[in-house]
Amino acid sequence: MLLNRGSDHDHHAENHGHNYGHGVIDPAIADTERGVWAVKWSFVALLATALIQGVIVALSGSVALLADTIHNVGDAATALPLWIAFSLARVKPVRRFPYGYGRVEDLAGIAIVLTILLTALLVGYQSVLRLVRPAPVEYLWAVVGASVLGFLGNEAVALFRIRVGREIGSAALVADGYHARVDGLTSLGVLGAAAGLWLGYPLADPLIGILITLVILGLVWHSARAIFTRMLDGVEPGILEAVEHTARQVPGVREVAEVRARWTGHRVRIELNIAADPALSVAEGHGIAKEVHHQILHQVPHVCQATVHVDPATEVGEECHRVEAHAHDGLALHPHT
Repeated sequence: MLLNRGSDHDHHAENHGHNYGHGVIDPAIADTERGVWAVKWSFVALLATALIQGVIVALSGSVALLADTIHNVGDAATALPLWIAFSLARVKPVRRFPYGYGRVEDLAGIAIVLTILLTALLVGYQSVLRLVRPAPVEYLWAVVGASVLGFLGNEAVALFRIRVGREIGSAALVADGYHARVDGLTSLGVLGAAAGLWLGYPLADPLIGILITLVILGLVWHSARAIFTRMLDGVEPGILEAVEHTARQVPGVREVAEVRARWTGHRVRIELNIAADPALSVAEGHGIAKEVHHQILHQVPHVCQATVHVDPATEVGEECHRVEAHAHDGLALHPHT
Protein backbone atom coordinates (compact mmCIF):
# COMPACT_ATOMS: atom_id res chain seq x y z
CA MET A 1 0.00 0.00 0.00
CA LEU A 2 1.38 3.39 -1.02
CA LEU A 3 0.40 6.87 0.03
CA ASN A 4 1.97 9.62 -2.06
CA ARG A 5 0.72 13.12 -1.48
CA GLY A 6 2.14 16.60 -1.67
CA SER A 7 2.13 19.40 0.82
CA ASP A 8 -1.31 20.62 -0.28
CA HIS A 9 -3.11 17.79 1.54
CA ASP A 10 -6.84 18.27 1.88
CA HIS A 11 -7.79 17.39 5.44
CA HIS A 12 -8.77 20.38 7.55
CA ALA A 13 -7.40 21.88 10.72
CA GLU A 14 -10.53 21.24 12.74
CA ASN A 15 -10.12 17.50 12.20
CA HIS A 16 -6.77 17.53 14.00
CA GLY A 17 -7.21 20.15 16.70
CA HIS A 18 -4.74 22.76 15.48
CA ASN A 19 -4.65 25.83 13.29
CA TYR A 20 -2.50 24.86 10.33
CA GLY A 21 -4.62 26.04 7.32
CA HIS A 22 -3.97 23.30 4.79
CA GLY A 23 -4.71 23.93 1.18
CA VAL A 24 -4.58 27.74 1.44
CA ILE A 25 -1.15 28.20 -0.16
CA ASP A 26 1.53 25.73 -1.17
CA PRO A 27 4.53 26.22 1.19
CA ALA A 28 6.88 25.72 -1.77
CA ILE A 29 5.37 28.75 -3.48
CA ALA A 30 5.56 30.83 -0.29
CA ASP A 31 9.22 29.90 0.15
CA THR A 32 9.96 30.73 -3.47
CA GLU A 33 8.37 34.17 -3.10
CA ARG A 34 10.53 34.79 -0.03
CA GLY A 35 13.62 33.70 -1.97
CA VAL A 36 12.84 36.13 -4.80
CA TRP A 37 12.35 38.90 -2.25
CA ALA A 38 15.74 38.17 -0.64
CA VAL A 39 17.54 38.07 -3.99
CA LYS A 40 15.96 41.31 -5.20
CA TRP A 41 16.87 43.46 -2.22
CA SER A 42 20.34 42.02 -1.74
CA PHE A 43 21.04 42.71 -5.42
CA VAL A 44 20.10 46.38 -4.97
CA ALA A 45 22.28 46.73 -1.86
CA LEU A 46 25.35 45.11 -3.42
CA LEU A 47 25.05 46.99 -6.69
CA ALA A 48 24.87 50.31 -4.85
CA THR A 49 27.93 49.36 -2.77
CA ALA A 50 29.91 48.32 -5.87
CA LEU A 51 29.05 51.53 -7.75
CA ILE A 52 30.28 53.74 -4.90
CA GLN A 53 33.47 51.69 -4.59
CA GLY A 54 33.99 51.87 -8.36
CA VAL A 55 34.08 55.65 -8.24
CA ILE A 56 36.71 55.56 -5.49
CA VAL A 57 38.78 52.98 -7.43
CA ALA A 58 38.87 55.37 -10.39
CA LEU A 59 40.08 58.18 -8.14
CA SER A 60 42.59 56.26 -6.03
CA GLY A 61 43.98 53.54 -8.30
CA SER A 62 43.98 50.99 -5.44
CA VAL A 63 44.20 47.43 -6.79
CA ALA A 64 43.08 45.98 -3.46
CA LEU A 65 39.92 48.08 -3.61
CA LEU A 66 39.54 47.15 -7.28
CA ALA A 67 39.67 43.48 -6.26
CA ASP A 68 36.99 44.06 -3.67
CA THR A 69 34.82 46.02 -6.12
CA ILE A 70 35.08 43.32 -8.79
CA HIS A 71 34.07 40.75 -6.21
CA ASN A 72 31.08 42.84 -5.17
CA VAL A 73 29.96 43.20 -8.79
CA GLY A 74 30.27 39.44 -9.21
CA ASP A 75 28.26 38.88 -6.04
CA ALA A 76 25.49 41.17 -7.29
CA ALA A 77 25.53 39.36 -10.65
CA THR A 78 24.86 36.01 -8.95
CA ALA A 79 21.39 37.30 -8.11
CA LEU A 80 20.34 36.80 -11.75
CA PRO A 81 20.58 32.97 -11.91
CA LEU A 82 18.94 32.72 -8.49
CA TRP A 83 16.11 34.98 -9.59
CA ILE A 84 15.57 32.80 -12.68
CA ALA A 85 15.64 29.63 -10.58
CA PHE A 86 13.10 30.90 -8.04
CA SER A 87 10.85 32.13 -10.85
CA LEU A 88 10.90 28.75 -12.59
CA ALA A 89 10.15 27.01 -9.29
CA ARG A 90 6.72 28.67 -9.40
CA VAL A 91 5.89 27.06 -12.75
CA LYS A 92 3.52 24.10 -12.42
CA PRO A 93 4.85 20.60 -13.28
CA VAL A 94 4.05 19.15 -16.71
CA ARG A 95 4.15 15.58 -17.99
CA ARG A 96 7.70 15.96 -19.32
CA PHE A 97 8.86 17.48 -16.01
CA PRO A 98 6.51 15.84 -13.48
CA TYR A 99 8.57 17.00 -10.48
CA GLY A 100 8.62 20.61 -11.62
CA TYR A 101 11.68 22.79 -12.17
CA GLY A 102 13.18 22.91 -8.69
CA ARG A 103 16.47 21.43 -9.89
CA VAL A 104 17.16 24.66 -11.78
CA GLU A 105 18.14 26.04 -8.39
CA ASP A 106 21.09 23.63 -8.32
CA LEU A 107 22.13 24.85 -11.78
CA ALA A 108 21.93 28.40 -10.43
CA GLY A 109 24.24 27.27 -7.63
CA ILE A 110 26.78 26.08 -10.20
CA ALA A 111 26.52 29.43 -11.99
CA ILE A 112 27.21 31.17 -8.68
CA VAL A 113 30.28 29.03 -8.02
CA LEU A 114 31.62 29.70 -11.53
CA THR A 115 31.03 33.44 -11.07
CA ILE A 116 32.95 33.40 -7.79
CA LEU A 117 35.79 31.49 -9.49
CA LEU A 118 35.89 34.02 -12.35
CA THR A 119 36.12 36.93 -9.93
CA ALA A 120 38.97 35.17 -8.10
CA LEU A 121 40.94 34.74 -11.32
CA LEU A 122 40.34 38.35 -12.37
CA VAL A 123 41.32 39.71 -8.96
CA GLY A 124 44.44 37.52 -8.90
CA TYR A 125 45.50 38.68 -12.35
CA GLN A 126 45.11 42.37 -11.48
CA SER A 127 47.00 41.90 -8.20
CA VAL A 128 49.96 40.09 -9.78
CA LEU A 129 50.08 42.72 -12.54
CA ARG A 130 50.26 45.52 -9.94
CA LEU A 131 52.92 43.55 -8.03
CA VAL A 132 55.08 43.46 -11.17
CA ARG A 133 54.28 47.05 -12.13
CA PRO A 134 53.76 49.12 -8.95
CA ALA A 135 51.69 52.30 -9.23
CA PRO A 136 50.90 55.04 -6.71
CA VAL A 137 47.64 55.00 -4.77
CA GLU A 138 45.93 58.29 -3.96
CA TYR A 139 43.08 59.42 -1.69
CA LEU A 140 43.82 56.86 1.02
CA TRP A 141 41.05 58.28 3.21
CA ALA A 142 38.55 57.50 0.45
CA VAL A 143 39.94 53.96 0.14
CA VAL A 144 39.47 53.47 3.88
CA GLY A 145 35.88 54.75 3.68
CA ALA A 146 35.11 52.48 0.72
CA SER A 147 36.47 49.44 2.52
CA VAL A 148 34.29 50.11 5.57
CA LEU A 149 31.27 50.66 3.30
CA GLY A 150 32.02 47.39 1.50
CA PHE A 151 32.18 45.49 4.77
CA LEU A 152 28.93 46.90 6.13
CA GLY A 153 27.03 46.40 2.87
CA ASN A 154 28.22 42.85 2.36
CA GLU A 155 27.70 41.74 5.95
CA ALA A 156 24.13 43.05 5.89
CA VAL A 157 23.44 41.14 2.66
CA ALA A 158 25.18 38.02 4.03
CA LEU A 159 23.04 37.95 7.16
CA PHE A 160 19.93 38.48 5.05
CA ARG A 161 20.68 35.78 2.45
CA ILE A 162 21.90 33.16 4.92
CA ARG A 163 18.89 33.64 7.21
CA VAL A 164 16.34 33.42 4.39
CA GLY A 165 18.25 30.58 2.68
CA ARG A 166 18.18 28.49 5.84
CA GLU A 167 14.52 29.28 6.45
CA ILE A 168 13.50 28.03 3.01
CA GLY A 169 16.20 25.33 2.70
CA SER A 170 17.99 26.86 -0.30
CA ALA A 171 21.65 25.74 -0.52
CA ALA A 172 22.22 28.13 -3.43
CA LEU A 173 20.97 31.15 -1.47
CA VAL A 174 23.02 30.16 1.60
CA ALA A 175 26.12 29.76 -0.60
CA ASP A 176 25.46 33.20 -2.03
CA GLY A 177 25.17 34.55 1.52
CA TYR A 178 28.56 33.14 2.49
CA HIS A 179 29.91 34.64 -0.71
CA ALA A 180 28.74 38.07 0.49
CA ARG A 181 30.23 37.46 3.95
CA VAL A 182 33.67 36.72 2.52
CA ASP A 183 33.30 39.84 0.38
CA GLY A 184 32.78 41.79 3.58
CA LEU A 185 35.88 40.32 5.18
CA THR A 186 37.95 41.04 2.08
CA SER A 187 36.68 44.62 2.22
CA LEU A 188 38.30 44.87 5.64
CA GLY A 189 41.47 43.55 4.03
CA VAL A 190 41.56 46.73 1.98
CA LEU A 191 42.06 48.59 5.27
CA GLY A 192 45.29 46.63 5.70
CA ALA A 193 46.42 47.68 2.25
CA ALA A 194 45.67 51.33 3.03
CA ALA A 195 47.57 51.08 6.32
CA GLY A 196 50.58 49.57 4.56
CA LEU A 197 50.57 52.31 1.95
CA TRP A 198 50.32 54.98 4.65
CA LEU A 199 53.33 53.44 6.41
CA GLY A 200 55.36 53.51 3.17
CA TYR A 201 54.95 49.93 1.87
CA PRO A 202 53.64 50.22 -1.73
CA LEU A 203 53.56 46.43 -2.19
CA ALA A 204 50.94 46.12 0.56
CA ASP A 205 48.21 46.97 -1.97
CA PRO A 206 48.84 44.12 -4.48
CA LEU A 207 49.73 41.66 -1.70
CA ILE A 208 46.35 42.25 -0.06
CA GLY A 209 44.77 41.73 -3.48
CA ILE A 210 46.50 38.33 -3.75
CA LEU A 211 45.37 37.43 -0.23
CA ILE A 212 41.78 38.30 -1.20
CA THR A 213 42.16 35.98 -4.20
CA LEU A 214 43.15 33.07 -1.96
CA VAL A 215 40.20 33.71 0.34
CA ILE A 216 37.81 33.71 -2.63
CA LEU A 217 39.26 30.40 -3.89
CA GLY A 218 38.58 28.88 -0.47
CA LEU A 219 34.98 30.04 -0.77
CA VAL A 220 34.73 28.43 -4.22
CA TRP A 221 35.64 25.05 -2.70
CA HIS A 222 33.21 25.40 0.21
CA SER A 223 30.29 26.47 -1.98
CA ALA A 224 30.96 23.92 -4.73
CA ARG A 225 30.98 21.08 -2.22
CA ALA A 226 27.57 22.11 -0.85
CA ILE A 227 26.01 22.53 -4.30
CA PHE A 228 27.32 19.26 -5.76
CA THR A 229 26.24 17.35 -2.66
CA ARG A 230 22.68 18.48 -3.37
CA MET A 231 23.00 17.61 -7.06
CA LEU A 232 24.11 14.07 -6.15
CA ASP A 233 21.04 13.70 -3.90
CA GLY A 234 23.06 14.08 -0.72
CA VAL A 235 21.06 15.07 2.36
CA GLU A 236 21.89 16.06 5.90
CA PRO A 237 21.73 13.02 8.25
CA GLY A 238 19.42 14.93 10.56
CA ILE A 239 16.64 14.87 7.95
CA LEU A 240 16.48 11.06 7.85
CA GLU A 241 16.67 10.83 11.63
CA ALA A 242 13.81 13.31 11.98
CA VAL A 243 11.65 11.35 9.53
CA GLU A 244 12.30 8.06 11.35
CA HIS A 245 11.59 9.57 14.76
CA THR A 246 8.39 11.25 13.57
CA ALA A 247 7.04 8.11 11.87
CA ARG A 248 7.72 5.92 14.91
CA GLN A 249 5.60 8.19 17.11
CA VAL A 250 2.45 7.53 15.06
CA PRO A 251 0.13 4.94 16.68
CA GLY A 252 0.03 1.71 14.71
CA VAL A 253 3.54 1.99 13.29
CA ARG A 254 5.58 -1.01 14.41
CA GLU A 255 8.76 -0.35 12.44
CA VAL A 256 10.26 2.15 10.00
CA ALA A 257 12.60 1.08 7.21
CA GLU A 258 14.22 2.33 3.98
CA VAL A 259 13.95 6.05 4.68
CA ARG A 260 15.18 8.07 1.71
CA ALA A 261 15.20 11.77 0.95
CA ARG A 262 16.33 14.09 -1.79
CA TRP A 263 16.33 17.83 -2.34
CA THR A 264 14.52 19.32 -5.33
CA GLY A 265 15.66 22.91 -5.21
CA HIS A 266 14.86 24.05 -1.67
CA ARG A 267 12.18 21.43 -0.96
CA VAL A 268 12.65 17.84 0.27
CA ARG A 269 10.92 14.72 -1.06
CA ILE A 270 10.67 11.76 1.31
CA GLU A 271 10.15 8.02 0.72
CA LEU A 272 9.83 5.48 3.51
CA ASN A 273 8.45 2.05 4.40
CA ILE A 274 6.49 1.52 7.58
CA ALA A 275 5.32 -1.76 9.11
CA ALA A 276 1.84 -2.26 10.57
CA ASP A 277 -0.21 -5.11 12.01
CA PRO A 278 -0.90 -7.56 9.13
CA ALA A 279 -4.44 -8.10 10.43
CA LEU A 280 -5.41 -4.50 9.66
CA SER A 281 -7.73 -3.73 6.76
CA VAL A 282 -6.55 -1.78 3.73
CA ALA A 283 -8.46 1.27 4.98
CA GLU A 284 -6.87 1.05 8.43
CA GLY A 285 -3.37 0.72 6.95
CA HIS A 286 -4.08 3.69 4.70
CA GLY A 287 -5.18 5.70 7.71
CA ILE A 288 -1.88 5.04 9.47
CA ALA A 289 0.08 6.00 6.36
CA LYS A 290 -1.98 9.17 6.05
CA GLU A 291 -1.15 10.18 9.61
CA VAL A 292 2.56 9.41 9.10
CA HIS A 293 2.50 11.61 6.01
CA HIS A 294 0.72 14.38 7.91
CA GLN A 295 3.15 14.34 10.83
CA ILE A 296 6.21 14.36 8.55
CA LEU A 297 4.94 17.46 6.74
CA HIS A 298 4.56 19.26 10.06
CA GLN A 299 7.58 18.00 11.98
CA VAL A 300 10.33 17.84 9.33
CA PRO A 301 11.36 21.19 7.78
CA HIS A 302 11.21 21.85 4.02
CA VAL A 303 9.30 18.66 3.10
CA CYS A 304 6.96 19.08 0.12
CA GLN A 305 6.05 15.44 -0.49
CA ALA A 306 6.16 12.11 1.35
CA THR A 307 5.61 8.68 -0.18
CA VAL A 308 4.67 6.16 2.52
CA HIS A 309 4.69 2.41 1.73
CA VAL A 310 2.87 0.20 4.25
CA ASP A 311 4.19 -3.33 4.83
CA PRO A 312 2.78 -6.03 7.07
CA ALA A 313 4.94 -6.44 10.18
CA THR A 314 5.87 -9.93 8.96
CA GLU A 315 7.45 -8.58 5.72
CA VAL A 316 9.25 -5.32 6.44
CA GLY A 317 11.39 -3.44 3.93
CA GLU A 318 12.23 -3.53 0.25
CA GLU A 319 14.01 -6.88 0.55
CA CYS A 320 10.63 -8.54 0.93
CA HIS A 321 9.42 -7.05 -2.38
CA ARG A 322 12.22 -8.33 -4.57
CA VAL A 323 11.33 -11.10 -7.00
CA GLU A 324 14.02 -13.77 -7.26
CA ALA A 325 14.94 -15.49 -10.51
CA HIS A 326 12.10 -17.76 -11.64
CA ALA A 327 10.56 -19.44 -14.70
CA HIS A 328 7.00 -19.21 -16.03
CA ASP A 329 5.08 -19.62 -19.30
CA GLY A 330 7.80 -21.88 -20.65
CA LEU A 331 10.48 -19.16 -20.45
CA ALA A 332 14.01 -19.77 -19.19
CA LEU A 333 14.96 -18.86 -15.64
CA HIS A 334 14.99 -15.07 -15.38
CA PRO A 335 14.70 -12.23 -12.82
CA HIS A 336 12.40 -9.19 -12.91
CA THR A 337 14.29 -5.91 -12.61
